[in-house]
Amino acid sequence: MSFQRVGLRFAQQMRAFAPRQTLRSSLQQRFASTHPSPPGQAGSKLVGAQDNAFNRERAAVKAHAAATSDLWRRLAIYVVTPCLILGAINAWNLWNEHWEHWEHLPPLEERVEYPYQNIRMKNFFWGDGDKTLFWNDNVNYHNKDKQQ
Repeated sequence: MSFQRVGLRFAQQMRAFAPRQTLRSSLQQRFASTHPSPPGQAGSKLVGAQDNAFNRERAAVKAHAAATSDLWRRLAIYVVTPCLILGAINAWNLWNEHWEHWEHLPPLEERVEYPYQNIRMKNFFWGDGDKTLFWNDNVNYHNKDKQQ
């Protein structure tokens, strides 16, 4: 019996509440209030006590921030990305040209090794002790046995 009373009372409250505000209008208000229009435009939500200098300035700052972030997002997509792609293509072409020049040089073993190159006061503690940490076999050459 008590469940029936609770259900009846709830139905009466909902019937009394329905004319003032429906579910649809409450959702519309919720979504409309999240994106207020800037002050001075139609649809401004600042009325009565809310319409003061602080709230108007805050709404203006929010509108400015939205416009500025949109500008920087567009710049990042339409300016920075193509520039990065063009820079990568340019670097790739320069890299290939660089190695084309290396093909015309004599082999590493035939090049002159000057006394100031590959000076070792003490062996490195990795590998065979003769190669630096950034050793590249395609570019660097050092023969311990070769004397000038």
